Amino acid sequence: MSDISFKMNRRSFLGHAGAAGAAVAGSTLITGPAFSAGTPKKGGNFIMGLKGGESTNSLDPALSTSHVTYQAVRAYSETLLNVGQDGSSLEYRLAESFEPANGGQTWHFKIRKGVKFHNGQELTANDVLKTMERHSNDETKSGALGVMRGIESMSVDGDIFTVNLTTPNADLPHLLTDYHLGIQPNGGFDNPAEGVGTGPYRVVAEEPGVRYAFEKFDDYWDDSRGHYDKHEIIVINDDAARAAALQSGQVQCINIVPPKTAKLFSRAPNVKIETTSGKGHYIFVMHTDTAPFDNKDLRLALKYAVNRAELVQKVLSGYGEVGNDTPINSAYNLYDDSLPQREFDLEKAAEHYKKSGHDGSPIVLHVSDVAFAGALDAAQLFQQSAQAAGIPLELKREPADGYWSEVWNKKPFCASYWGGRAVQDLMWSVGYLSTADWNDTNFNNPEFDELLLEARAELDQAKRKEIYAKMARIVNEEGGIINPMFNQFIDGLAQNVTGWHSNPNGNLMNGFIASLTWFE
Repeated sequence: MSDISFKMNRRSFLGHAGAAGAAVAGSTLITGPAFSAGTPKKGGNFIMGLKGGESTNSLDPALSTSHVTYQAVRAYSETLLNVGQDGSSLEYRLAESFEPANGGQTWHFKIRKGVKFHNGQELTANDVLKTMERHSNDETKSGALGVMRGIESMSVDGDIFTVNLTTPNADLPHLLTDYHLGIQPNGGFDNPAEGVGTGPYRVVAEEPGVRYAFEKFDDYWDDSRGHYDKHEIIVINDDAARAAALQSGQVQCINIVPPKTAKLFSRAPNVKIETTSGKGHYIFVMHTDTAPFDNKDLRLALKYAVNRAELVQKVLSGYGEVGNDTPINSAYNLYDDSLPQREFDLEKAAEHYKKSGHDGSPIVLHVSDVAFAGALDAAQLFQQSAQAAGIPLELKREPADGYWSEVWNKKPFCASYWGGRAVQDLMWSVGYLSTADWNDTNFNNPEFDELLLEARAELDQAKRKEIYAKMARIVNEEGGIINPMFNQFIDGLAQNVTGWHSNPNGNLMNGFIASLTWFE
């Protein structure tokens, strides 16, 4: 189907929406393939060996937190739109067009006809409405809750799904690319973890923490995706075992190749390493509403005690760049580079620690290498530099299984990671808006929330950039994120996997490797 690759970037949209307010977005989309890598070949069983699986995993897109469920959700479900492989343009998926009205405060999405769910039901605009309602109701635990907070009302008229916002937002189409918002029959209200979607592969086996198996969905609507007959995800949390599985041919793809071994591993026969620079970042997060991290000076002491350059070199082996205690870097549009880089400074760390009045009891950092590649090494280096400033940082090593359900978002100080998001609004909305369910620092700053809403309503790019700069400064100074480094995604593939294209928003082609590649 030729129309699925139509694309539009945010810059071109703003020119139309800002001028007309009701421009048909489809008229500005550019026809062309998402990437060019030859003619796809059909068939085969594509097996992935992935780190990040747990026995507590669920196929409910709303609850997806691990690398494994992220890939599984990408395989079986689809959103209204996707972010293109360039990291910013939009591709039509279950929406075949969209149109803004009222200066970007109202949006109309035309839902594609003839699309079937894996249970045989045909996709309707009401399924879209119900999905969005499930992710925005009071009981939801959805990772997309922050995205939904700006919606005032939603409705359906025939095949048109309409969203009315509290304030205009030129980025709404990008926000609806969030992978948690995979469309399900009746919105998933009946059985959200059933694993039924409209994606190229349907679920045939589910063993949380062990494996997931899929087969090509015969009634899939888009013949340009899903080239394998079968697809499987095997959970292999051990780095050495994962590498061995790829080298032996047991799997054709692995994630999170350790930076320390990446160069050596790339010399192995029948293996290729793909690195992608982008928006992913490895972090330590503090709950800003929980003692002792509710003390700004203590937070600043810990931020100054991190030797960022050392972590990039020793933990990432140079596969990354220094972070600055915000989730935004130059890979994002409207990035402001005027924010001073926070430097490693033991004197300032000691000064803020003393000013905090902390009683000297151990400050416990919960960590596991499942949090990110080299997390334990990073934590140990952090501990050493913190102790040099007189800060009693203590490490508690946690088991990999259950880390994302029992430690992250539960313990007040832990290691974590984030992949990228298409636009700043999505990153800020999902992780830093006070009401977001994935606000993993429990950050609650009324000024920040107001600025986020103001930025959404601002269609002038220069003004929006100024607002984002203010938001970044607030998080840098007041927030609970310690961001020492933006990581490169390092993925391992078998030599016969073809069709690869880097995506700065996430590893393994932002989750679409099983959908977009094929065997030579």
